[in-house]
Amino acid sequence: MKDFCFPPQHRLKTPADYKKVFAKPVKSSDTYFTLLAIQNDLDHSRLGLAIAKKSIKKAVHRNIIKRTVRENFRIQENLGSIDIVVLARREAIGVPLALLRKSLEKHWLRLVTRCASYS
Repeated sequence: MKDFCFPPQHRLKTPADYKKVFAKPVKSSDTYFTLLAIQNDLDHSRLGLAIAKKSIKKAVHRNIIKRTVRENFRIQENLGSIDIVVLARREAIGVPLALLRKSLEKHWLRLVTRCASYS
């Protein structure tokens, strides 16, 4: 059975990690999310979340979105070695979780192909 934990080595932790991604990212956007990504030198992908209080006011909504993104990231197996930062938009509030998951799956595929073509 697959281990569905989100270990520390799969997280972007330091401000320097986030700065690298924000400096020259490969982007993917839609109504609900903007995802930024870059290649990393590791053998696994890492995820960072930047869910702004300015765009999503209530902590409950921010936490639901963060949990959904983390869960969807964990079950992806073919991301390779990229660092990803997810930015949520105001429109993600109150949307059915199935729609958010479908949106994220589309973004993962897009980012993998775009990062591969930039290398």
